[in-house]
Amino acid sequence: HVQLVESGGGSVQGGGSLTLSCTASGYRPSMAWFRQAPGKEREAVAAVINDGTTDYVDSVKDRFTVSLNTSLWLQMDNLIPEDTALYVCAAASSLRLWPSLKAEDYHDWGRGTQVTVS
Repeated sequence: HVQLVESGGGSVQGGGSLTLSCTASGYRPSMAWFRQAPGKEREAVAAVINDGTTDYVDSVKDRFTVSLNTSLWLQMDNLIPEDTALYVCAAASSLRLWPSLKAEDYHDWGRGTQVTVS
């Protein structure tokens, strides 16, 4: 297992931007961002594999950008109140052919960073 630590959350007004980062204690070739709002189920946001291939949930396409180098990043632009949630990063130990948006494909999880959009 690796330890994952997220940072970069905060409070912004609608239309604003935030950049989240997730630092892993070890190398992981497949990583993703999930989020959970109060009273709602956890949902996938974006996933990336080490060749740079990405995938997104429809609600964030064209607004969010995920990237993976020494850390996992999530650039969030044009934020809306519906983006308010605890954002958690996840990592898989095996390389995938395509980024997965399924929680069951990830084995290591961070504690999350809160994003609030008003």
